[in-house]
Amino acid sequence: MAKKGSSGGFGKLVLGFILGVLAVVAAGYAYLNFGRLPVAVADAPFLLEKQIVRIPLHNRIESEKKDPPFGISEDVFESGARVYRTQCAQCHGTPGHDVASARYMYPSAPQLWKKHGNRGVVGVSDDAPSETYWRVANGIRLTGMPAFKHVLSDTEMWQVSLLLKNADREMPDPVQRILQGK
Repeated sequence: MAKKGSSGGFGKLVLGFILGVLAVVAAGYAYLNFGRLPVAVADAPFLLEKQIVRIPLHNRIESEKKDPPFGISEDVFESGARVYRTQCAQCHGTPGHDVASARYMYPSAPQLWKKHGNRGVVGVSDDAPSETYWRVANGIRLTGMPAFKHVLSDTEMWQVSLLLKNADREMPDPVQRILQGK
């Protein structure tokens, strides 16, 4: 009597696995080409979209953070306010003045002089200045946040980051006037 080889069962298993992978790839390709992916700002987010971006973003920021090269002062706040007024206010608002179109961006542009969340944090004042600096310098993919490292100097990016870290505090009158465009 001839022995039956067991390699036929393994070959079928491998073939089934390959066909399964190809079926998933084909279905994904068909969905991307013929499906209605959420590409409009008004669309509901894609499954796990926020987590897909948030996890690597926080890890990247954590691995590249650095300390500010200078401390806070009224001069730093005034310079930061000038940068903020010209580069940031059109999306992120100014104290007491939200930008109406910001809520129609996806994700919406946070109003950085307004309390948010359960803890009532103002803007990004609960973030380390190095985290804000990284976001200003590098921007954030899949949002409207551009990278400013080729637009602003390192000093300007630190000035605006330190200003925003202190957005929950009372700003000196000259800083308030700059932010209000006066």
